Amino acid sequence: MRSSNHLIGVLNFTTFLLSIPIIGGGIWLSSRANNTDCLKFLQWPLIVIGVSIMVVSLAGFAGACYRNTFLMWVYLFVMFFIIAALIGFIIFAYAVTDKGSGRALANQAYKDYYLEDYSGWLEERVAKNSYWRKIASCVRDSKVCKKMDRTVNGVPETAAMFYNRKLNSIESGCCKPPTECGYTYVNETFWTTEGGSVGTNPDCSMWNNDQQELCYSCNSCKAGVLASIRKSWRKVSVINIVVLIVLVIFYVIGCAAFRNNRRIDNDEPYGEARMTKAQPSPFQL
Repeated sequence: MRSSNHLIGVLNFTTFLLSIPIIGGGIWLSSRANNTDCLKFLQWPLIVIGVSIMVVSLAGFAGACYRNTFLMWVYLFVMFFIIAALIGFIIFAYAVTDKGSGRALANQAYKDYYLEDYSGWLEERVAKNSYWRKIASCVRDSKVCKKMDRTVNGVPETAAMFYNRKLNSIESGCCKPPTECGYTYVNETFWTTEGGSVGTNPDCSMWNNDQQELCYSCNSCKAGVLASIRKSWRKVSVINIVVLIVLVIFYVIGCAAFRNNRRIDNDEPYGEARMTKAQPSPFQL
């Protein structure tokens, strides 16, 4: 039916429009990529995703609206691999984020994070020094620790108030020393030992009140990043499942449009020949 062609055309024109801001965001990030390693990680994936969506959408739009069988075949071929890749990513994301979570603390609203609670490919990737230097630069440049500052009537909040805050995993793992170290709270990112000894956790000796150092070299920071990635990937996986369902629907509609194009291409010559054959000959007696 022609309605399937019209529907796939409208849907692909919509996705084509959505690809424009994605490409624009990637170009903007590439212009700022020399400022921070965080943005270097994001620029090319955004551009590749945006261009892929744009090309596939144009092929589907043109193939459906102009009944171009070849473009519809290209659209279905590429869409099949996009769907397969998305299924693979969803499975992979759940497989590499199946372990790890923060440890609850007595009388504190936030959790502490330990690298040994994580394992597998993702943990090895994040903990690897060559990658961690870039990731730590991301955390530092995001100023996530500086944004923790709170004051009450112009005075920094008390330790009791801080302990009742629900910190996210990066704030807890990177911006303060592990609780077991026994540091004394001064403010959110400044802690002292008051002349006492610190715990045996290697992170305890890595803590530094220098605002450019803090606990960015600590295993707790790596664990906090892993916890954040795990949470984000789980959310993205849910979104990807929804996107997958939509793409499958698009693919089914595209298959219907493709079959419609092939049927029309095959039927029109046959129909003309059949009409010609059905007409009586003027020379027939």
